[in-house]
Amino acid sequence: MLVGALKPGMVTEADVYDDDNNLLVPRRTALTDKLISRLKYYEVDVIDVLGEGAFVKAPVIDDETYKKNSYFGNFRKTKEFVEYKARFDESASELKGQINSIIEENAPIDTDEMLHMVGNLLDMAEDKHSVYDMLHAMRDYDDESFAHMINVSLICTVFARWMKMGPEDTELLTLCGLFHDIGKAQTPLEILKKKGPLTQEERELIQQHTLKGFQILKKANVDTHIQNAALLHHERFDGSGYPLKLRQNNIDPFARMVAIADVYDAVTSPRSYRDAMCPFQAIEIFEDEGLQKYDTRMIMVFLQNVVNTYIQRPVKLSDGREVRIVEIHPDWYSKPLVETQSGKFFDMRDKELRKLHIVEIL
Repeated sequence: MLVGALKPGMVTEADVYDDDNNLLVPRRTALTDKLISRLKYYEVDVIDVLGEGAFVKAPVIDDETYKKNSYFGNFRKTKEFVEYKARFDESASELKGQINSIIEENAPIDTDEMLHMVGNLLDMAEDKHSVYDMLHAMRDYDDESFAHMINVSLICTVFARWMKMGPEDTELLTLCGLFHDIGKAQTPLEILKKKGPLTQEERELIQQHTLKGFQILKKANVDTHIQNAALLHHERFDGSGYPLKLRQNNIDPFARMVAIADVYDAVTSPRSYRDAMCPFQAIEIFEDEGLQKYDTRMIMVFLQNVVNTYIQRPVKLSDGREVRIVEIHPDWYSKPLVETQSGKFFDMRDKELRKLHIVEIL
């Protein structure tokens, strides 16, 4: 069954593993909201569940369903977003053309042009809204890979500010994000867009995009950090990543930041086989697992600043209630102080309330 169609209470028929063959959910396990979010976080597409066929037709999410009672749905109607989406589509096409020229014709990378492109998108996003509002409202890309690369570059630019990096390093991190997945341009589209489960051979082929990207960028003679970001953005601080199983400070610092931006955009963006994950669901999983897998200082700065963008924002809880975020707790970002529609305040850190999750930004 497609992970996007899973419901709490369904039971796994077989063990579920991630791309590195780490066990995510054992067989005969009743799924919960948190376990389903875990599967989405690790970009698992399909699993077998008891009493169900292995595959179902992907749910169709029409615009009216998406827009109903949705902050981001209404935001998509604004003039600012329409103009941003048009510019974004042009930029994705421009990036695709440049990458194809780099690979097929050995064309040089015009870093100034690429930085100008990202800068224009950032200026448009920050003129009246946040970058994160723009990114979460985006969907229906013509090409997910190139759109994802632009998203990661935008996130990296803002992340660099949060980390108080200087102008040169900020530009360098932006380029690291923009070209981190360049190796996927040499991965067959039928594998990248496959709806069903990948074979071990297909997983290994996709994982080769890190080495291919490094080779392309090395040949293009760009900065070493940009090369390393392509090679190492799937490495993890605890040594569980790939391709080299590096640990901690052996991972290039720019690649560490790209890794966080890469995962955050991947799980909070919609895909053909699943809905986008709510930012707070992604943050909750980062809190559960990210402190071991990512640079602690970097991930804490990232999470703190992301959640602060949602203060005073209405959200929906896993029990269906609609509340407003009043205060973010530095010791537990995914469990804020919230206010109900009747004016009652409650702290999601309280023992009896910890089972609740924020599932939607309204």
